[in-house]
Amino acid sequence: MVEGTLFYVVGASGSGKDSLLRYGRERLAGDPGVVFAHRYITRPVELHGENHVALTEAEFDARLKAGLFALHWDSHGLRYGIGREINFWLARGCNVVMNGSREYLPEARRRYPGLTAVLVTVSPEVLAARLRARGRETEDQIVRRIERAGQFMRPEGRLEIIENDAELHVAGERLVQLLSVADTSKRAFA
Repeated sequence: MVEGTLFYVVGASGSGKDSLLRYGRERLAGDPGVVFAHRYITRPVELHGENHVALTEAEFDARLKAGLFALHWDSHGLRYGIGREINFWLARGCNVVMNGSREYLPEARRRYPGLTAVLVTVSPEVLAARLRARGRETEDQIVRRIERAGQFMRPEGRLEIIENDAELHVAGERLVQLLSVADTSKRAFA
C-alpha cells in the first residue's frame, strides 16, 4: 500500500489561500483519494471565512492534553490544530490537504518529512487590493502585511508554487491538478 502525501498549503493573508482551498474542495468532492483536513481553531465560525471547527480555549486544551492533534500552533492570538485523523487518511493512501502556517512549516516538515509545501503567491499590488477590499486592516496594517509577505523565505524541501494573481479558476485548476496526480491504483480503498 502506498502512503498518501500531506499537502501543506501556505500563503500570506490576502493571497487567496482560503478561496483556493474552497475551490479545490468543491472540485475534488467526489475523489476519495483527496481529503481536506479541517482546522480546529479558537475562533468563532464566520459565514464567509474558513470552514473550520470552532473550539473554546478549554476545549482546545483538553484535545491537546488528550493527544488528539497531529499538528498545532499559535498565531495572531489564536490556536490552531490539525486532528490526528490525518494519519489514518495518509496511511490509507489519501492525499491530505491542510491549511498551514508559514512559521510552523519547519516543525510540520520535521513531523511529516514527505510533505509537500504549497506556497500561494500573489503580487504586492494584487495583495494590497485584496486586503483593502476585505476591509479588516488599516492602511498601516496592509503595508506591514505586504512587507511580511515579501520577507517569507523559500522553504527547504518539496515545494510547489501557485501564483494567484489571475482569476480564481486558473490557480484553482493548478491546485486540483497538483492534488489529484497521485496514482490511485495502489490505495487501500481501490
